[in-house]
Amino acid sequence: MDYFSYWKHLEYTLELIQRGRLASPRDLTEKFDCSERTVRKMINDLRRKGHNIKYSRRISKYVIES
Repeated sequence: MDYFSYWKHLEYTLELIQRGRLASPRDLTEKFDCSERTVRKMINDLRRKGHNIKYSRRISKYVIES
């Protein structure tokens, strides 16, 4: 995956989390044609960029906490 594609995927991942539509990294593996590990790395990159992303076991989704 090239640099531009990676950042486009990051933006899309963030959008899904903001809309409450990302339940697990597995949801994106087929869409991005990558591994779960890559999707988890992308979520961690978003966290390092300052987004307070958590996984809620209660609703089984990633959420952004304020």
